[in-house]
Amino acid sequence: MVARGPPARSADIVSTVNAPHESPAHLDDLRNFVESHPRLFVLTGAGISTDSGIPDYRDGQGEWKRSPPMTLQLFMSGEPARARYWARGMVGWRHFGSVKPNFAHHALANLESRGRIELLLTQNVDGLHEAAGSVNVVDLHGRMDRVRCMQCGDITRRDVMQQRLEQANPEWQGLNATVAPDGDADLDGVDFRHFNVPPCLVCGGILKPDVVFFGENVPRARVDTAWAHLGRADAMLVVGSSLMVYSGYRFVLEASRQGLPIASVNLGVTRADALITLKVPLNVTEALQPFG
Repeated sequence: MVARGPPARSADIVSTVNAPHESPAHLDDLRNFVESHPRLFVLTGAGISTDSGIPDYRDGQGEWKRSPPMTLQLFMSGEPARARYWARGMVGWRHFGSVKPNFAHHALANLESRGRIELLLTQNVDGLHEAAGSVNVVDLHGRMDRVRCMQCGDITRRDVMQQRLEQANPEWQGLNATVAPDGDADLDGVDFRHFNVPPCLVCGGILKPDVVFFGENVPRARVDTAWAHLGRADAMLVVGSSLMVYSGYRFVLEASRQGLPIASVNLGVTRADALITLKVPLNVTEALQPFG
């Protein structure tokens, strides 16, 4: 990638802002930022999907709101961990599998249709950007609507897995629980020992959502694609991410190293506050209103 000089003077008209009551100025600043940079590298996180009814993991200080998500090591450690995961996922999928894109997803799709987005890199696993019409998308952490066999690599649809889970566990179908992030549900005080997890239909192997768990590496091809597009971008826009996870934060670090101006739309602190050119502390749907 080619090293870049200091950000263009057009970015100097915007500044980091902190008072939420000044939202009209925030919207003007963000509009100026977007219109001044025709090749945006966009990174999105959980905050863009909360208005679709998907809870996020972190509070305004970037701290966990609940227990950290499943790790690859724990998932592969034995049947009890997988039974717990899939039981919660079976209940949570009833909501997660029916969510729809919100205004913010459609606003970014509209920007892409106008040729203003170099790449949309999302840390989310909900597929809502594609459902809203975005095409040039890299799902950094995979997609929850797919299931992968850890032995043979066969890919099946998550709704097919849902049918198999319900057929294998009819007594669990009446359970309701609080919706949690990424297709999960809070099932407390439940005995998971008798929950049946179907195996791969091809080889009998272990089935796992086709997403990157904590402790698992992001596939190299996705990362390389993102690096290539970042090298062609003239600015970076972060939407709805605290950037606490390094897999997304590293792209902000590289954008800063290249001298790209960086705008962030996020409620609360981010890991990259010191690197951000423009900070817009608004709900993402409100902030993206000018682009819908």
